[in-house]
Amino acid sequence: MIRVSVYYPAGEGTTFDLDYYKAKHAEIVMRVLGCDKFEIDKAISGPNMAVGHLYFSSMDALQAGMAGADAGEAAADVINFTNVEPVIQIAELVG
Repeated sequence: MIRVSVYYPAGEGTTFDLDYYKAKHAEIVMRVLGCDKFEIDKAISGPNMAVGHLYFSSMDALQAGMAGADAGEAAADVINFTNVEPVIQIAELVG
């Protein structure tokens, strides 16, 4: 299983619309990238406002989703809910 974690760093002047992220962005991500599951962490404390976790069955599935014709739609939607540059980590779940 592959997990793509998208971190949205907190800081002075940063914004994040969690309602939009849950209602609109999550649907776009699921539709255009074809991930198996999408989870959202709402920060209570720490360096991030929120984290999105996308799960794929394999690296091939992730690469296919990222290469899809509509994949750019998810990236283009970021400006609709935050003013920060997301930090992305790709991991293989091993335990």
